[in-house]
Amino acid sequence: MKYDYLSNVPLEQAVEEYLSALERAGMKLNTETIPTVEALDRITAQAVYAVLCAPHYHAAAMDGIALEAGRTFGASETTPAVLRPNEYTPVDTGDPVPADCDAVVMIEDVVERDGAVYLYAPASPWQHIRQIGEDISAGDMILPSFTRITPAAMGALLAGGVGEIPVLRRPVVGIIPTGDEIVPPSSSPAVGEVMEFNSAIFSGMLARWGAQPKVYPIVRDDRTKIKTAVCQAAEECDALLIGAGTSAGRDDYTVSVLEELGTVVRHGVAIKPGKPAVLAHIGAVPVVGVPGYPVSGILVLEELFYPVLCRMLRQPVRRSAYAEVRLGRRLNSSLKYREFVRARLSPGPDGVPVATPLNRGAGVVTSFVKADCILDIPQNAEGAEKGALCRARLLRPLEDLEHTLAIVGSHDPLLDEAADLLRRAGSGFSVSSTHVGSMGAVTAIKGGEAVMGAVHLLDEETGTYNVPQLRRFFPDGRAVLVECVQRTQGLMAAPGNPMGLRDLDDIIRTGARYVNRQRGAGTRILCDWLLKQAGREPSQVNGYTREELTHTAVAAQIAAGTADAGLGIYSAAKLYGLDFIPVCQEQYDLLALRGALDAPVVKAFLSVLGSGAFRQRLEALGGYELRHPGRIREE
Repeated sequence: MKYDYLSNVPLEQAVEEYLSALERAGMKLNTETIPTVEALDRITAQAVYAVLCAPHYHAAAMDGIALEAGRTFGASETTPAVLRPNEYTPVDTGDPVPADCDAVVMIEDVVERDGAVYLYAPASPWQHIRQIGEDISAGDMILPSFTRITPAAMGALLAGGVGEIPVLRRPVVGIIPTGDEIVPPSSSPAVGEVMEFNSAIFSGMLARWGAQPKVYPIVRDDRTKIKTAVCQAAEECDALLIGAGTSAGRDDYTVSVLEELGTVVRHGVAIKPGKPAVLAHIGAVPVVGVPGYPVSGILVLEELFYPVLCRMLRQPVRRSAYAEVRLGRRLNSSLKYREFVRARLSPGPDGVPVATPLNRGAGVVTSFVKADCILDIPQNAEGAEKGALCRARLLRPLEDLEHTLAIVGSHDPLLDEAADLLRRAGSGFSVSSTHVGSMGAVTAIKGGEAVMGAVHLLDEETGTYNVPQLRRFFPDGRAVLVECVQRTQGLMAAPGNPMGLRDLDDIIRTGARYVNRQRGAGTRILCDWLLKQAGREPSQVNGYTREELTHTAVAAQIAAGTADAGLGIYSAAKLYGLDFIPVCQEQYDLLALRGALDAPVVKAFLSVLGSGAFRQRLEALGGYELRHPGRIREE
């Protein structure tokens, strides 16, 4: 039957309605008293007042002598004040000042001679003395209610004699993973088993936000068992997250269980990913049904649950900084939802960062690892064209871009190895690589959206790599080729090559399942050239239109048995234990803007390419030959 979510309201409306419903339900404010020395980052439950003055005695603020200031009046360079030992008291910083003294003279201004002290300038009353209550007076309010306790605040509290402090108790947030296919993390899950790592992600996010996560055992898709688990967690926790079961599948019970046990405020919010989220409460306990895909779950926690937690801790909702960025390629979006798209950033020619969207799949958790920002595409917008300005929530400071080399273009594991070596060198520089194919690199460099790209473009007329394309696309010399490596491309096949594949002609003859690279990738161009050489058409290849973004992704499909063959580099085949039939040696180079070669981050990266450590790593990967890495190719 047709299924409709209960609602598709805008995000802001959903949050406002949910918070209002929780306030009406009497959302709890729990407190506890803890030692002040353990109160870092906790939130004060009430105003905190000093019980002592700080300092609580008159204290010397300098090393020197304490005395009665009147004894020095009239002292000058010609008529110094002379004090005998019984007329002053030596003191160090922090020492109590004797009751009959009202000044301290620094030791640097004291001249001792003939058993007496000579002072050549008068002292003023209470100079260099920290008087009682100078910093804090007993009864002063040190911190108001609902204030986050900083290291400096801890010091002030202790100085004011506050050894224990009432704070808001960290909300205990229960996490219930559900699903028949869900299993604990393992290095060898069976086919059909999905490792449950969302709870680890959510626990980390909750801990950063000041909550105490409590992960419950995995619950199978059984309505009775889910209901029992939810009842228990609602009794034990201040808030609850239920993982998966929020959509309209035959085993999705979250909504019906929450309708029975409490109140569902909203089911369905106009955001993507994350649209099937459930906002509910059982009594005063907030309960959020979180979609099972990790990216959806992360965004639901950030956009829908984080405001709830802030309300529980009486804190303002603090978001990362926003910035205006320029799209590096066209971005389509649905009119129905406000969409959040992960993207990488690189410096733009006009000072505006360029955003390259990452894989938008709701299950691609690595897109959050790689992302520099989240593009915020409004509801009722169809997306944005390349070059358009977009609003983005930053996941790291923009100044980090100055120390990051963004490399776009063809994929190769060597980029990751070089990036790791650059980080290990302690230079403070880093590398981010985005796999958009060799032609994607050319387009990005031409458009000023990147300063460096990885390419291996075969020229069909000459049979050579990269140099003809450099001259074709950059006749003005604005870009150069930086030599990187020669690498072996070939046909990857299942271990033992059971189908006896030797070339693309064999793949067509046997009907073998092929997995290809994306359009614009150098390996895709090589595939097309090989087909043309053999007098074959792409339509004859079973799986020609099946695309993957990296060599390792192609190898993974063959290793998993969902494909029989694909073109790729030797290191990817070796990594997955596949058979490898060499096809050609190709030149894999870095295309760079000539004006960027003197940038410190570029110079540091090219230095890594020429290092012995990089050579050792490539030897371990296999299938590479380094001749003059880092040299400008002019031939």
